[in-house]
Amino acid sequence: MTEVSPVMEKIAERKTIVYKSRVDPSVVKLTAEKMKNKLFIKFGFSKPRPEEIRVVSVDKYYEPYVIIDGRYSVDYYKKRVCTFDVDMRTEKVKILDKAFKPESIVSPTGETRKVIRLEAEESFSYEDKAYIILDKSGREIPPDEVPSAPSEDHPQKILKEFGKKSGKVKISPRKGVEIVKSRIVNRPPDADKVENELFQISEHTVIYNPIYEITFRNLKTGEEKVIKIDGVTAKIIS
Repeated sequence: MTEVSPVMEKIAERKTIVYKSRVDPSVVKLTAEKMKNKLFIKFGFSKPRPEEIRVVSVDKYYEPYVIIDGRYSVDYYKKRVCTFDVDMRTEKVKILDKAFKPESIVSPTGETRKVIRLEAEESFSYEDKAYIILDKSGREIPPDEVPSAPSEDHPQKILKEFGKKSGKVKISPRKGVEIVKSRIVNRPPDADKVENELFQISEHTVIYNPIYEITFRNLKTGEEKVIKIDGVTAKIIS
């Protein structure tokens, strides 16, 4: 049994980016004021008075997303025997200074022919790629769920400051790589020989996106509710 060689890998080191908040704190407070009277409405008509609803906290944390860009490519060959008819009087055929002796065969119709057989290798190439975004648990999410923003100059300092509140990436760097690898690495099963086979991760990044979490309390009932605002787009996400 032929031993199958492992796929060569070229894996970029995972890096960290922290997005800068593009939402001014005053916008967060204004959004909170607009939202507070809508959170505690019951049965569509029971609306609390504004003075009964208070913002008890505005917290900032960072939600991580893992971005991985992968590519797989391989050159491979299939063996093939090519048969060529020659004149019945031919005794020898020379191709690139190599001599081939014809052989006689009988075709399905009963006709006798003279042929030469040449062993050849057909060359092919295959390529595939994948660009995926995972949440902190390793679940794939659509690209449009992750905003774009300038990055902080000192990401580790920011994460140290907000680390206790921020989400943690629960999948290892290798696990993320394996998700991409399982999707695009596809060595052709009928290949007799492979060359230049490479699985490459050109980008492996954890992006931390700022989130504002606002907690409201109904002073009359003691009930609390929370909304979250994206610190880049200012959209309410929950």
